[in-house]
Amino acid sequence: MNRSGVPEPNIEYAPKHYICKRAEGPLVLDGRIDKPFWDTADWTEEFVDIEGDLRPKPAKQTRVKMLWDDQYFYFAAELIEDQIWGTLTERDSVIFYDNDFEIFIDPDGDSHQYYEFEINALNTVWDLLLVKPYRDGGPPVNAWDINGLQTAVHIDGELNQPGAENRKWSVEVAMPWTSLRECAAEGRPPVKGEFWRVNFSRVEWRTEVQDGEYRKVVNPDTGKPYPEDNWVWSPMGLINMHYPELWGYVVFADQEGPHGFEMPADERIKWELRKLYYRERNYFEAHGQFTKDLQQLMGDETWAIQPMIETTSRLFQISAPSADGTATLFIREDGKLWKE
Repeated sequence: MNRSGVPEPNIEYAPKHYICKRAEGPLVLDGRIDKPFWDTADWTEEFVDIEGDLRPKPAKQTRVKMLWDDQYFYFAAELIEDQIWGTLTERDSVIFYDNDFEIFIDPDGDSHQYYEFEINALNTVWDLLLVKPYRDGGPPVNAWDINGLQTAVHIDGELNQPGAENRKWSVEVAMPWTSLRECAAEGRPPVKGEFWRVNFSRVEWRTEVQDGEYRKVVNPDTGKPYPEDNWVWSPMGLINMHYPELWGYVVFADQEGPHGFEMPADERIKWELRKLYYRERNYFEAHGQFTKDLQQLMGDETWAIQPMIETTSRLFQISAPSADGTATLFIREDGKLWKE
């Protein structure tokens, strides 16, 4: 079991949300978004830096559309780009070593058993299942594949051709519920009015042209490429996508609605439990044991919950009543969060 510290995100809890409408017909994937299938879908907000307001806005625009029907969860991404390149051609390569677009999905919002998907401009994909976040000792299951996955990339310009008049590349993805439901509540697809936790990331490397090819710019002080930029839909407050509790809320709707989203009160309670989890883990890293001292963890902040803590030498469990008082929310040392 991983007992290392867990950095607390430097961000107010305000994940983005998106009303995902039902598709009105079948999708024939070609990577283009300028077709009738996508006309009814709204764009997300433009991506921001992964750290949010702590960092400047991205230099290049990224945005996404989503739709759903009885068979698929559909995604479309538009990435404005003047340098369109890719090198990786083998499925399940570490795609973010190229510029890429990434999708993260936690169906039941417990921060465990979630999906990661990455794609580059060559339409090479990496799909994997995370048993739990890396911070909690969770291994990635690289051999897991989205059966029935469909993807396509459209290049508005020329791939791997420095000097070409490049404008953007765009991506279409159709993920079948038959695969996505495996980690969902009750093992089923969503129904109207429910939400799943979803986020998106764009990895962008600093490149230059050498010998007629795009190459990553190397930092002369380290001999390695400069760190990549990470641009996201819902900001994380730190450079780590594997904090599913900070991903956006995607609400599944039809023509009758819902047309808006108000965060359920229990989501705020979950966030306060999550903050106590960060601090309890960090206390363990510093002191070699967990603490029952609420004042030690809560400090002088104003909290909406009155939690209870149980600890052993190696375990802890923190609980608080649900907003309506009919149930109890729990979180434990490996970050698992649930309701009874």
